[in-house]
Order: sequence, then C-alpha cells, then structure tokens
Amino acid sequence: MTTIRLVQGDITRESVDAIVNAANSSLLGGGGVDGAIHRRGGPAILAECRKLRASQYGKGLPAGQAVATTAGELDARWVIHTVGPVWSATEDRSELLASCHRESLRVADELGARTVAFPAISTGVYRWPMDDAARIAVEAVRSARTVVEEVRFVLFDEAAYEVFARQLG
Repeated sequence: MTTIRLVQGDITRESVDAIVNAANSSLLGGGGVDGAIHRRGGPAILAECRKLRASQYGKGLPAGQAVATTAGELDARWVIHTVGPVWSATEDRSELLASCHRESLRVADELGARTVAFPAISTGVYRWPMDDAARIAVEAVRSARTVVEEVRFVLFDEAAYEVFARQLG
C-alpha cells in the first residue's frame, strides 16, 4: 500500500527517487514548477527533453501522459514530466488530470522508483481549482496499482497544503 504524505515547501528540495514535473507539452521548460525544476536541475534535464522532442515527441507530450528524464542536479534520480490539462468551465477534463498521476506512477514503476514527489498539477497557470485538483490527485493515487511506497504531495503554500490535507481526511 502506498503511503501518502504532504509537505509544504519547494519540490526541487525534496530527496526522492523521482520528482514529477508539471511540464508544458513542449518539454522545454517554462514557468512555475517546470521552470524551477529546470533551473535547479541544470542543463542535463533540458538536454534529455530536447532528445525526446527530436525522437518520439516531435509534436510535444500530450496532456495526461508522462515521460522520464534524468534529474540532473536535483536530489532525485529522475524527473517524470507530465502535462496537465488546462481547466475548462465548459468541458470536464478530470480524467486527463487523473491520468497525469496514474501515468506518472506507471513510469515510476518502470524505473523502479519507490518514492515520488508530486506538485499540485494544473493548479498554476492552467487554473484548475485547488480543491478539485486535490480531490482528483488523491483519488488517482489511492486507486493506482503501483509499487511506489511513498507519494509526497509537495505544496508550495499553506493554503494548498490545507486543501490537500482536507482531501486526505
């Protein structure tokens, strides 16, 4: 059974086997968590992302999917990049957000990762409401078939931490 923990802080400071990156589909870096991971992890992450774009992800990584690279200078072995959906008031994209978590755990299993740190995927510039994102994330992790022993949701601020804490009950 996977243990779920909450941490308030900077995901790039976590010591885990794999850090999940809320990436954009280009895989070439961006703002928020994505930019922080690329900055702290150094150029090795971007170099591997460029190779992925040059090979199987020429059009970018689709929302809901996940792929791994080195973690560069982070205190992790891998970065698992996943592209969250942009929130929509007119279209239910919940399954894509849940898929980000399931696919990241699937990739973690393939890598042999036992500890994985997730950010609050899609809650930044993709505007997903935090309470709904937390519900979807916790349910997806709880229901996932995985050998990952510990999932940490690393929340940047106290408000996000409290929302996730309510979902964990």
